[in-house]
Amino acid sequence: MLEVRDLAHGYPGQPVFRDVSLTLEPGQSVAIVGASGVGKSTLLQCLAGLERWQNGQINANGVNLGTLDDEARARWRRQYVGFVFQAFHLLPYLSVFDNVHLPLMLLQRPNRAHAQAMLEAVGLQALGQRLPEQLSGGQMQRAAIARALVHQPPLLLADEPTGNLDPAHAAEVLELLLEQSARHGASLVLVTHNLQAAQQTHRVLELTPTGLRPWCVSS
Repeated sequence: MLEVRDLAHGYPGQPVFRDVSLTLEPGQSVAIVGASGVGKSTLLQCLAGLERWQNGQINANGVNLGTLDDEARARWRRQYVGFVFQAFHLLPYLSVFDNVHLPLMLLQRPNRAHAQAMLEAVGLQALGQRLPEQLSGGQMQRAAIARALVHQPPLLLADEPTGNLDPAHAAEVLELLLEQSARHGASLVLVTHNLQAAQQTHRVLELTPTGLRPWCVSS
């Protein structure tokens, strides 16, 4: 379970957001929307333990991230977080299969059969030996989702995962992301500007400088 209490983040003389609170159960999904520059990606970075915050608390799977040093956060993130980036961040010199298999290797849990099963789950079973540059944008995002899910993390974070895709591929990738997160029982936090995509999650929340609030069409 993910629990965020009164989170605040900012830079000297430049507050970003404050009083952000959120509770998310296993298997639930939430979309975070809001104006550009309000700190949506920064919030995801905090939830992943990639960036420190000024006030508040983040508890994930019983772990208080604020009590961990950088090395402990990296170990926690490697085991418990799957991050899907808008820019894919696939390693260009590794095959698609090796990119997907990498999280298991880092955890010293190599399992080539499971990595291949994840490629099959995202429809890339015939493309595992290709390099990322040989894939389309939609295929690269599928590979990124497979990599994020291969170690079955309880927390899945997705930062504008459809932002670089055409509408057809965007719908396909979003459906895949929601389906796979539900199947693996992962809590999903999706940051997006795509309101149609956001409305397919369990909840849609708007991030403002003073916290999260339920999103509505008239806002």
